[in-house]
Amino acid sequence: MGADYTNVSEAPGDRATREQLSMLYTRYHTAFQFSAGKDVLEVGCGAGHGLGYLARTAHRVVGGDYTENLLRCAQRYYQGRVPLVRLDAHHLPFQDASFDTVILFEAIYYLAAPDKFLDECHRILRPNGVLLICSANKDWSGFSPSALSTRYFSVRELHTLLSGKAFRAELFGAFPVAATSNWGRLVLLIRAVAVSLHLIPRTMRGKELLKRVFYGLLAEIKPEIEDGMAELAPLVPIPRDSATSTYKVIFAIARAE
Repeated sequence: MGADYTNVSEAPGDRATREQLSMLYTRYHTAFQFSAGKDVLEVGCGAGHGLGYLARTAHRVVGGDYTENLLRCAQRYYQGRVPLVRLDAHHLPFQDASFDTVILFEAIYYLAAPDKFLDECHRILRPNGVLLICSANKDWSGFSPSALSTRYFSVRELHTLLSGKAFRAELFGAFPVAATSNWGRLVLLIRAVAVSLHLIPRTMRGKELLKRVFYGLLAEIKPEIEDGMAELAPLVPIPRDSATSTYKVIFAIARAE
């Protein structure tokens, strides 16, 4: 049995900051724009927060994850409304040209061989199909890697990976790092020190306790994304060869060539 990603994944009932909820909402609002009338696969769907939201307009949505605990959580909520599959991202159990859109949000850094995942995406995507990737930006000062991660990508590295596998990609940044208040600047400084000293908790539950100290009241993560649940962050185009530390999150919108 491989790694269990339960403790590093967002789950219904977890408490989150406003920014964390905004990140969650922004990811799936972005995917929503590529889902209407489409066959959509989310790899690394976790507890399935975005599946029902996408299914409102998609022709078909399938959720897949490696961790059984997370799939069971999604199954309890959706009760068969959305197909769910246990899978390995390196060997996707689908026929050639069976999806229009493939989503991988906050999970590429867990893959042992992301190049194999991209080969699989090429295989299962139809002509003009779209691959959506979202990942933490390793170049910002407060970046802290997940306990089970293998490798994070910079903007330049992610573009190189995608173009090397014949994907034409546009890169975007979201959630600027700059703080607008003295307290915000202090929190960023404390976070940077904590990261350098390896003091950031390794589980979502441990991070939640730390967030209560610095951000105060937290809101509960619901089982399914809802319109207007949080502030929607704009995606800002980034040059593919940049090494930006300005944004906390990077997005790639890639089309198979």
